[in-house]
Amino acid sequence: MKREILISIALTIATIFMLTKCNSVNKQTDNETGPIHELIEEEPPILSYGIPIDSFNIVSGKIRRNQSLSKLLVKKGISAKTIDQIAKLKDTFDVRKIRSGNMYKLFMTKDSLPNLSYFVYEHTLTDYVVIKFTDSLEIFVNEKPTSIVKKMASGTITSNLWDAMVQNSINPIMSIELSEIYAWSIDFFGLQKGDQFYVIYEERFLDDSISTGIERIHGALFNHQNKDFYAIFFVQDERGSFFDNAGNSLKREFLKAPLNFSRISSRFSKSRYHPVLKIRRPHSGVDYAAPAGTPVFSVGDGFVIKKGYQKKGAGNYLKIKHNSVYTTQYAHLQKFAKGLKNGDHVKQGQLIGYVGSTGYSTGPHLDFRFFKNGEAVDPLKVDAPPVEPIKKVNKEEFDKIKDAFVKELNLQRNNYSLQVNDSIDSQL
Repeated sequence: MKREILISIALTIATIFMLTKCNSVNKQTDNETGPIHELIEEEPPILSYGIPIDSFNIVSGKIRRNQSLSKLLVKKGISAKTIDQIAKLKDTFDVRKIRSGNMYKLFMTKDSLPNLSYFVYEHTLTDYVVIKFTDSLEIFVNEKPTSIVKKMASGTITSNLWDAMVQNSINPIMSIELSEIYAWSIDFFGLQKGDQFYVIYEERFLDDSISTGIERIHGALFNHQNKDFYAIFFVQDERGSFFDNAGNSLKREFLKAPLNFSRISSRFSKSRYHPVLKIRRPHSGVDYAAPAGTPVFSVGDGFVIKKGYQKKGAGNYLKIKHNSVYTTQYAHLQKFAKGLKNGDHVKQGQLIGYVGSTGYSTGPHLDFRFFKNGEAVDPLKVDAPPVEPIKKVNKEEFDKIKDAFVKELNLQRNNYSLQVNDSIDSQL
């Protein structure tokens, strides 16, 4: 009897032990089901230009001078027939426009004998071309994602506009943008130390750090010779342009200067010592010293009435008649714009030639002259009328936009003045 009781107790203990062990195993298995499932879940591939980079060895390089796409691809085993197919797809990718110095990438298979699967050519910082060689030939163009950031910038002129941008960590391209906006109202060769500027604009960035350029300037304030010059962007008649705070267009009949970023080496004068002839005589224009080859632009719309050469005088020169009153002349040119001839109509800002030192000249410069009713006048003192101002039908909308930006620009000026004063106080 005792023996049967002991056997029964032993069997009970064994049963309880086995059940406990099974429950433990089941719980462990249940708990591990989640993590095991997560481990086998595939992660999305890492892409570059839309291509999974884990599958390839990537070789980067730059297009060398005089290197053609054909030479580059032949070395990687691409047949002449395939290269000819690529060359014929001009609407998608014109291989003739490939530029030295631009980046490219080769996506090579990870085989013992690697093959080229993709060729990527970066046409600009953002635009790129992908040529796919796997299966069948495919070419597509795309652009890298960018973002637009609204920004404000301020600065003081110490030497020139470009240096002011660099000193204030502003994209230097802003100097070109401002010089174009104010080309009719501010003589950028006459900027003075202490002139200040304030700008509200949008800048486009690649990867949140690489600037790809100024997207849009909404408003600007340039204080030149203690005078305020406002510029407010507004779309009128489906065309965007800049207007001052009174609604007058900043665009005028004539540009202030026929070239960018130079210096005035000689001004309009009734008695100037001629460096070649060694005599004093009138100088009926303004000399802009600039490197040979600097582009020269027409200051206004008009017709070429004289394209010629004076060996003992102006060298290569152009005369442009703008209307019944005004004519301009551009002398000592290195060469003329390609295809330009007598009788051609030119537009304001159109390329007409390049700075040179032809004729009586001691160095590269542009001799620019302005004639009013046939009489030479000082180009720096010509006050051309503006083009059409804000129309009455658009005035209410313009005033709303203008008031908002003028308020923001003046607040920016006040904050900048406080910063400058604090900086001066800290140095004392």
